[in-house]
Amino acid sequence: MTNLLLAMATALSVDAGGVIAVPLPDDAADVRYGEEQALVVAGHAVVGVAADAPPGKRHVTVSTAAGQRDIEFTVVAKEFPEEHITVENRRMVNPLPEDLDRHARERAIQDAAYALRTPTRSDVAPFDRPVQGRVSSPFGFRRVFNGQPRSRHSGLDIAANSGTPVHAPAPGTVAAVGDFFFNGNTVLLDHGGGLVTMYCHLQRVDVEAGAVVARGDVIATVGATGRATGPHLHWTVSLQNVRVDPVQTMAVFNDLAGADAE
Repeated sequence: MTNLLLAMATALSVDAGGVIAVPLPDDAADVRYGEEQALVVAGHAVVGVAADAPPGKRHVTVSTAAGQRDIEFTVVAKEFPEEHITVENRRMVNPLPEDLDRHARERAIQDAAYALRTPTRSDVAPFDRPVQGRVSSPFGFRRVFNGQPRSRHSGLDIAANSGTPVHAPAPGTVAAVGDFFFNGNTVLLDHGGGLVTMYCHLQRVDVEAGAVVARGDVIATVGATGRATGPHLHWTVSLQNVRVDPVQTMAVFNDLAGADAE
């Protein structure tokens, strides 16, 4: 990579909640973001930034034959609006103690999947949309259920008819499958290198834990199980245990796939 391109990399910026591809030197041997080994795809470090990350400078640390260097980028603050949702099943808004106990057990399963750090795959890009349909709730909205503020929306909701096939956006391994209190029928896929995706409110699950899936394989069908007001797919993308915007994830990985093919 030329010095000009590396200089351009220092001027890169990303919105909070987004994903950025940081160009790397050709001889990059070790790439880290914070305490994590960075996901490297097509000569770029792919980094995710939390939606509540404060604005300011960040850097990827790169080791080369000439030594160690930092490549900077800037995180830009982003405002996310509120989303008010009415849920008829009040237990889904104010769970009983036994519901909370169940949720804690199920959350541990999800957290274990997000913590996976299997080897990076060479074929992770491009990254396809798992189902076609209208985006009914974007990433990052602050959600208010029945007038009660809740946590930020950690994924992308895509409205589609019940029974619509859900496809794997990229190759991976099924990290977990379950019927969860809030999420309903759920699948988590491990794509390697700290990239993990989750699919919720499914009507039917067509895969088992440990199964290897190819890009485009049907893993489930759209449903309305768990805390859902209608049939849709909730799709979460986690990068190095940071939930990021799936739309930006697709854009970044698809750009890298095009660059890698040139």
